[in-house]
Amino acid sequence: MRGLSILGSTGSIGLNTLDVVRRHPDRFRVVALAADRSDGRLLEQCIEFAPEVVALATSEAALRLEGEVRRRSLPTRVLAGEEGLEAVAAHPGAGQVMAAIVGAAGLKPTLAAARAGKRVLLANKESLVCAGRLLIEAVAASGSELVPIDSEHNAVFQCLPQPVRPGHCPPGIRRILLTASGGPFRTWTPEAMARATPEQAVAHPNWSMGRKISVDSATLMNKGLELIEACLLFGIAPGRVEVVVHAQSVIHSLVEYTDGSVLAQLGNPDMRTPIAHALGWPERIESGVESLDLVAIGQLDFETPDLERFPSLRLAREAAEAGGTAPAVLNAANELAVGAFLDGRLNFTDMARVIDSVLQRHDVKQVTDLEDALAADAWGRDAVRRLLGLPKAGSA
Repeated sequence: MRGLSILGSTGSIGLNTLDVVRRHPDRFRVVALAADRSDGRLLEQCIEFAPEVVALATSEAALRLEGEVRRRSLPTRVLAGEEGLEAVAAHPGAGQVMAAIVGAAGLKPTLAAARAGKRVLLANKESLVCAGRLLIEAVAASGSELVPIDSEHNAVFQCLPQPVRPGHCPPGIRRILLTASGGPFRTWTPEAMARATPEQAVAHPNWSMGRKISVDSATLMNKGLELIEACLLFGIAPGRVEVVVHAQSVIHSLVEYTDGSVLAQLGNPDMRTPIAHALGWPERIESGVESLDLVAIGQLDFETPDLERFPSLRLAREAAEAGGTAPAVLNAANELAVGAFLDGRLNFTDMARVIDSVLQRHDVKQVTDLEDALAADAWGRDAVRRLLGLPKAGSA
C-alpha cells in the first residue's frame, strides 16, 4: 500500500489520478490533497478518500472547507497557502507525490516534495521550465525519484534504457522527437487564427485538458515548454530535440538511437496511461484506458510545424538555447498573455507578439537558487502588465 499526495487534485490530472487510484484500492492510499480554490470539489474528495491533510491556496476557501469538514466529523486537517501546499508535498505518509498544480504556483511544493525524498510524479512543467537545474539537484541530493507525467516525456522515459537519471542523457541517443497534435487551429489561416475565440482555442480535438494548457496547445507553446523540459529532464541539447506534428496523437514521442533504431510509445490519447505508468512504475497496472485499435485508425500522419503561424514554438526554442532565466521569463509572460486572451484583452495571435517583446527586453541571468527563478518569474509578469496596461500584482 503506497501513500500518495496529490498537488492539484481538483484539476484534470488530479481527477484522472484519482480515477486510476479507485481501480487499485489495495495499492494506493490517498494521504494528502491540495487544490487552488475548488473547496466544493475538494470536500467531495475528502468524503471519498479521507485524506489526513488537505490544503487550499486561499484562506477563504480553506475556511469554507474546514467548516464543512468539521460539520461532517471528517478525519481531515485543513491548511491554507504556500505552507499548506508544501505540507501536502512533504507529508511523511506519502511515498509518491503527484505534482499537478498548473503554473509557477506549483514550483515551491514540487521542490518541497523532491527535497523530502519523495517519488515525484511530475505533471507541473513549470518546475522544470523555471528551475529545472534546482529540481534535478534536489532529486539527486535527497535520493528522490522523478517520473514524468506529460504524455510526451513519459513516452520518452519509457523508450530510454533504465534506470533514467534526471539531467543525464544515456549514451547512444541521437535525438528525441516530441509529437504535437497541432491543436484545434492546425489547418487555420493566420487571418482566421487572429479572430479565434477562447472557446475555440480550448476545444482540443484529442485531449481533455484545462483551459490554460488547452490554449498553450493551440499556440504550440505547450510543445515549446515541453522542449525545454525535455532538455533538462533528459540532459540533451535543444538542437537534438525535434517537434513533429502528429494529428492523431497516437504516437506520444520517439527516441532515435545512433544505430538508426527509433523507439516509440503508442496509445490512445488518455492521460490515465502515463499516470498509471508512473504510479505503478516499474510495474504495469490497469489504467482504464481502452486498447489501441491501429486498424480502425488506419494511418498515422506527420508534418513539420509551421513556425510562421505558430511562433510560440520558435520563442520557446530560443529560450531553451539562451538558458538561465530566459525559460522562466518565457513561461511567466505566457501565463499572463494566456490569461489576457481568456479575459478578452488580447486576440489569439497577439499572445506570441507580447511574449516576444518581453523576451527581447530581458537580460538573461543564471539561475543559482530559487530566488533567481522567482525573481525572473515576477519580472516577466510585471513586463506583460506594463505592456498591456494591467494593474500590478496585488493591487485592486
